[in-house]
Amino acid sequence: MSEPGSLLRSLSGQARPRNFHSHVIHALGSGVIAGRFAQGSTLPGDAELCDQFDVSRTVLREAIKTLEAKGLLESRPKVGTRVTRKNHWNLFDPQVLAWHLEAAPDRDFLKHLHDVRMALEPLAAAQAASFRTGEQLRLMHYWLRQMETSRGEPLNFCLADFELHLIIADASRNPFLRAAYGVIELSHAFAYLPVIATDAPQSLEAMIEPHRVLVTQIERGEAQGATSAMQAVILLDQITALHQVIDA
Repeated sequence: MSEPGSLLRSLSGQARPRNFHSHVIHALGSGVIAGRFAQGSTLPGDAELCDQFDVSRTVLREAIKTLEAKGLLESRPKVGTRVTRKNHWNLFDPQVLAWHLEAAPDRDFLKHLHDVRMALEPLAAAQAASFRTGEQLRLMHYWLRQMETSRGEPLNFCLADFELHLIIADASRNPFLRAAYGVIELSHAFAYLPVIATDAPQSLEAMIEPHRVLVTQIERGEAQGATSAMQAVILLDQITALHQVIDA
């Protein structure tokens, strides 16, 4: 399973699967998301896939089981392994979400991604304003300072931003909000990818003040103010991400 932040760290260079098992999972999983294996189609037989990936049947079957658990594939006796329809995919699985970053940008997908954030994170911010601890406030200020001191380092800036959002989710005391970290991380990846790819940190300055307002509202215990501040942050990310679709 992907660890929080691993997708963002991979933006500075293509992350390589660590072993044959993860290589097959990545190749098939990303292929399904990108449409190289069409929804409703049947994968080639085990023998062909084993030759293609140069792996044993045991490795292949374990990889397919992993992708079945993520809702991407379905194996049936005498039928083979079928690619499922999108409504069966586990879109809260961080790895399934991460594979969308490798596919062509899609306006509808990005809109739905940010709609989910807009439904969840403002609630997290409001609850954080009520339940945050002194240690959590200290960490929020720490990651905010990391953003301020990383203006010239887009990847570090992006990671600090993401960590700040994780602390806010923790402070909400709602485990379901923290469990949605994959949605938050992918949204950050789409927003920051152009900056990291071009190493053009000039646009990062505009990200700092909205986050400073967000932390201030949480620190003051202003639930409504924290809600509005989080909505403004998400909207800024959405606008930045959608520019990729327009420019693509």
